[in-house]
Amino acid sequence: MYQYSDQERQFLHQRASQFQGQVARFRAGALDGERFAQLRLRNGLYEQRHAHMLRVAIPYGQLNSAQLAKLAHIARKYDRGYGHFTTRQNIQYNWPELDDVPAILHELAEVDMHAIQTSGSCIRNITSDHLAGVSSDEYEDPRPWCELLRQWSTLHPEFNWLPRKFKFAVTGAKNDRAAVQFHDIGIRIVKNGNDEVRFKIYVGGGMGRTPVIGKLIHDDLPAAELLSYLQAIMRVYNKYGRRDNKYKARIKILVNALGIDKFAEKVNQAWAASKKGAPAQTPELTNQQINQAKSFFTKKLAQSAGPRNSGATLIPVANPAFMNWRKHNTSEHALPGYVVVHVSLKAQGEAPGDLDADIMERLACITRDYSADEIRVTHEQNLVLPYVKRSDLFTVWHKLNELKLATPNIGKLTDMIACPGLDFCSLANAGTIELAKEISERMDDFDRLYQIGDIKLKMSGCVNACGHHHAGHIGILGVDKKGEEWYQLTLGGSAENDARIGQRLGPAVAKTELADAIENIIETYLKQRRADESFLATVIRTGVSPFQENLYENLYANHKKSPDYQQSVAA
Repeated sequence: MYQYSDQERQFLHQRASQFQGQVARFRAGALDGERFAQLRLRNGLYEQRHAHMLRVAIPYGQLNSAQLAKLAHIARKYDRGYGHFTTRQNIQYNWPELDDVPAILHELAEVDMHAIQTSGSCIRNITSDHLAGVSSDEYEDPRPWCELLRQWSTLHPEFNWLPRKFKFAVTGAKNDRAAVQFHDIGIRIVKNGNDEVRFKIYVGGGMGRTPVIGKLIHDDLPAAELLSYLQAIMRVYNKYGRRDNKYKARIKILVNALGIDKFAEKVNQAWAASKKGAPAQTPELTNQQINQAKSFFTKKLAQSAGPRNSGATLIPVANPAFMNWRKHNTSEHALPGYVVVHVSLKAQGEAPGDLDADIMERLACITRDYSADEIRVTHEQNLVLPYVKRSDLFTVWHKLNELKLATPNIGKLTDMIACPGLDFCSLANAGTIELAKEISERMDDFDRLYQIGDIKLKMSGCVNACGHHHAGHIGILGVDKKGEEWYQLTLGGSAENDARIGQRLGPAVAKTELADAIENIIETYLKQRRADESFLATVIRTGVSPFQENLYENLYANHKKSPDYQQSVAA
């Protein structure tokens, strides 16, 4: 894990003190609301529906036990006793008082954390594969490269005021677990025939009101030239990106307007210009810089794991609950003798991604004792213990089960993504949390969940798509119809190697009918699928027509002739 220097820690405290002064000037009327808004946003502070929301950065999703314990402490002292883990590997607090935020930032600085650039028109938190460094399908650990990007992009004077927010994602594995093709810049690390690190760069991806799959702009970028090439992309966007319309300001709009070939031509021109003169504006990365970054992310040694199992009560004697959990919530590790444990934050009755402060604190102890002091946040709103010894597995399950963190549903229908929705967000058109709970309650039979198989259900409360609904095998988008909450459904999306945007199923569904609609979709799949065929494969093969027919002909058969209902659908 990257270790901050004393100078960096001092800077974080100075930044917190600086914001404290800005808050004081705002309270005194010496700083107007518009100017203060830009300052608070660059410190991760939003104004939401009921209160402020503070978004804390978790670079590439990695935490140690002290940091997790500090997040628990902040939730308990300054919020309402919980935090919300997001699809960008951050944590959000929904109820902090404005005057407490500087104190929160100082507390974060004590454990090398901050909220810098988690909002605003700048480069946001760098995200990555939650299995970085421990997956068996990895070509290269992406975390050192993420750290180099983090250092390069933080407070970069040239890119502090971009046309719009900007998001990076990096993966170094065969299987994309970071949704790189749905980011402004997505980076895939590969190896060439000489076992040299190379980068495939995707540009112009994104979700929101205009979902776009990123386009490959460079397929063989040498490692030394990574930052100089990314700088060239940023310069083209900064120069030509629209600033007159925030809905058309993202880089995806510029790439589509110019076309990828013309955009690439401008990037290459900017790249060549940056290399002229001495010294170059952005020098190449040296082997020393790269190796120094890699030195912080060496694989854990066996002796770094926690204490051994103890006590006869923790011996797994034909324990079906443990066996079920092990099958669905663990995955193979790159190191022999270790297992990756997936911690589900989707227990029935809980809001996806939420974690109670007391449970967070106890999980920090498990992280310290049984996972080499490391835990990861996933972009699917779960957590991962990346270094659990096989011999500790039953003990870890037992401890997680006591905390309701051992729901054996990873990758299944109830392991859904949901943004905070109308309950908190000032941008939302419809609720998500209540419906996520209802769907989870409907699907509480694990045997049925396993029969259905892997499905990624993703739900957003508005077109900003914080719940990644465009990339869901089943996507749900909340919309407002004359003050009522309705939901559009899409099928067939994917954020993995086969990146796809879901196809809209038909007219929006009323809030009271949404859970029934999901059940209808599942039943259609079970009737349509071939042997061992996944939900996504079935939708790709059949198209959405069978799902449309069953949903709109059967689900609403009893009341589709109602004039009131037809009028609502038409609206």
